[in-house]
Amino acid sequence: MNAAGQDLYRALAQRGALLEGHFRLSSGRHSNRFVQKFRILEDPALLEPVARAIADRFRALEPTVVVGAAVGGILLAYETARQLGTKAIFVEKENGAPALRRGFTLAAADRALLVEDVLTTGLSMRETIEVVRRSGAAIVGLGVVVARGPVNLGSPKIEESTCALLDLPLESYDETQCPQCRAGIPLTDPGSRRS
Repeated sequence: MNAAGQDLYRALAQRGALLEGHFRLSSGRHSNRFVQKFRILEDPALLEPVARAIADRFRALEPTVVVGAAVGGILLAYETARQLGTKAIFVEKENGAPALRRGFTLAAADRALLVEDVLTTGLSMRETIEVVRRSGAAIVGLGVVVARGPVNLGSPKIEESTCALLDLPLESYDETQCPQCRAGIPLTDPGSRRS
């Protein structure tokens, strides 16, 4: 882990963002550790340098828009866009399907930087990628605050252009294989979406 990653890890630990126990992740999988992303997003004093670090890594690619996924990606996209001097938009569900709403649009000339707070299975990002691709905009990269494991987005080009500020591999299990379930440890469900 590099010095910036160590600093971010310490900041997350100090804010109580790194939890241990038995958790149902947003993907439905179980884990003995959980990253409470809103401990990052609630504090402008932490969010600003995190977003600046992402912006700095992608500034040379000249993004014209930053795109996040609702809900956690809204604040991160906004602050990263502020650092880059671009606009920020987000993808959210409409009738159960990911879409650009609220008058948000992307054009073929746009160069989209995607951002994600915590990347686990990549489902929200795969959905966001699909929405951006349908618009015809180019994707210049993906900036991630915390990557919980290997990036698997179904797009080698985007995976190669992904930059995580903190790689924090955490084990996750299908419910039927979960050691915490077998040990009878009570399950906590802090996730914000279900697959």
